[in-house]
Amino acid sequence: MAAKAHNTIGTTLKFGTTAGSLTELCKIKTFPQLNGEREQIESTDLTDSAQTFVPGVQSVESMQFTCNFTLDAYTSLKTKALTDGFFELDFASAGAKATWEGQYDVYISEGEVNGLIEMVLVCYPSTEVTIAALTVTT
Repeated sequence: MAAKAHNTIGTTLKFGTTAGSLTELCKIKTFPQLNGEREQIESTDLTDSAQTFVPGVQSVESMQFTCNFTLDAYTSLKTKALTDGFFELDFASAGAKATWEGQYDVYISEGEVNGLIEMVLVCYPSTEVTIAALTVTT
């Protein structure tokens, strides 16, 4: 029987300068929506009594991942910031992964009373995000 749903436990974000060199980038607390809705191209003509549309280009915005701040993690992330590379977001509990290419940067987020210091890793995708089965190597 197929699973009804999957939790986020074990979800990891990986990065490498080649598809074969992926390693965990940092521990993440949140991940963004993957891909986005398509633009609408109006196709209404004079015979239509209501607007009609066809799907257009898919909207892909920067992708923000929230992480706990440590100086070591921040410094490590900064060393490869704005470098072209390959990303993989592994959904371990679902046996699936999302992959894309692009660059990233990192910054320290705002703070609050009784809160954690967090940083935000922002990915700038240069390809479409694809979803596939997670292959486990032993």
